[in-house]
Amino acid sequence: MATGRIYEKLLNLKKQGKSGFAVLVDPDKVSPADMQHLAALCNDARVDYLLMGGSLLMAHQLEVCIQRFKAESDIPVILFPGSPAQVTPYADALLYLSLISGRNPELLIGQHVASAPMVKASNLEVISTGYMIIDGGVPTTVSYMSHSAPIPADKADIALCTAWAAELQGKHVIYMDAGSGAHNPISEDMIHKVAAHTAIPMFVGGGIHSPEKVYANCKAGATIIVVGNAIERDPLLIRELAQATKEATSYAR
Repeated sequence: MATGRIYEKLLNLKKQGKSGFAVLVDPDKVSPADMQHLAALCNDARVDYLLMGGSLLMAHQLEVCIQRFKAESDIPVILFPGSPAQVTPYADALLYLSLISGRNPELLIGQHVASAPMVKASNLEVISTGYMIIDGGVPTTVSYMSHSAPIPADKADIALCTAWAAELQGKHVIYMDAGSGAHNPISEDMIHKVAAHTAIPMFVGGGIHSPEKVYANCKAGATIIVVGNAIERDPLLIRELAQATKEATSYAR
């Protein structure tokens, strides 16, 4: 099992029935010059984590963005990579994603073999992640690039069995994602079913736009709420969404 400080904090959140809030940044959609302002907003809102990564990474500014952010903030930066090219030692940790909802061997193990030497040499805290795409009502870049169909939004049993398989294989965390720009976020029923019957922390993202949805997902059992697209459109939402996370976890579930 992972034993780094970030994973230990995730485990403690899960054990205590609490939630954290993460901002997801796609380095193709921001510039390094934006990172100082973003860091100030995240610091002010007491964001727990910054996730960094994208499906394509065309702009080649991942490392510069991370360095600019870390110059202004002590918030841990976790890589959320779309490919082995998105591994850099400038971050604090890496979600080592296996696309367990799909059947593409490249994203189950192939790219991991290719990236393993770089990951081993990076000294990053590596968090083995069972990555599950959930149907969010529109085709996503991840589904297209991975040639994988998402888990149907109303099939909570399939999501649970997939999460169980990941847990039994020794994955450290589950990440359920409706995808960037999802029309329909993951239902509280599915989140609750998976969270209530697994012992490992769970990230939930995709289509989350409001404090009310953040609050409901926390109550359903999400360990970390991840928001990207909504914040790209309105960075000032960071404070409201982070506050909703804190309000949801100030009371026992």
